[in-house]
Amino acid sequence: QVQLVESGGGLVQAGGSLRLSCAPSGRTFSMYAMGWFRQTPGKEREFVAAITWSGGITLYKDSVKGRFTISRDNAKNTVYLQMNSLKPEDTAVYYCAAGHGLAVTRESAYMYWGQGTQVTVSS
Repeated sequence: QVQLVESGGGLVQAGGSLRLSCAPSGRTFSMYAMGWFRQTPGKEREFVAAITWSGGITLYKDSVKGRFTISRDNAKNTVYLQMNSLKPEDTAVYYCAAGHGLAVTRESAYMYWGQGTQVTVSS
């Protein structure tokens, strides 16, 4: 069962930008912490960014700080990941997640996941 749907992925040249969106399917996530993770073949899924339900606190993987911005619009029940200055190393399938766990940088904090959207950054 898919409760989150990601969109906005695609192919972009290094240095370009993309904005990913994550929308619910059948429920409201305004009171959930939201996170973005990514995964490449042969590697574990890794934390990228997270935002509290109120939007007051954001956390980022060190390598994306200053380039990526996570935000949410609770009126639209949507979370975004703005990705600027993209690098080939950012190429991955990006997953949106929602949950009530306290350790929002860890997968275990999340109970709902999307199917992912592919981001490919060419050199």
